[in-house]
Amino acid sequence: MSDRGKKKDGQLAIRICTEERDGFVRLCEKRGTSASREIRQFIRAFVESRDPE
Repeated sequence: MSDRGKKKDGQLAIRICTEERDGFVRLCEKRGTSASREIRQFIRAFVESRDPE
């Protein structure tokens, strides 16, 4: 299901250095996506690859 179809009611706060965050956000913008969307995709893929149930 796409990001638009799911209710987003959880939150995950992480601390990373500003330069890494800025570079990531810039790259996401260049690719026409958002940092949040890319992180959600990463989390889904990570969980599915390690817990396929």
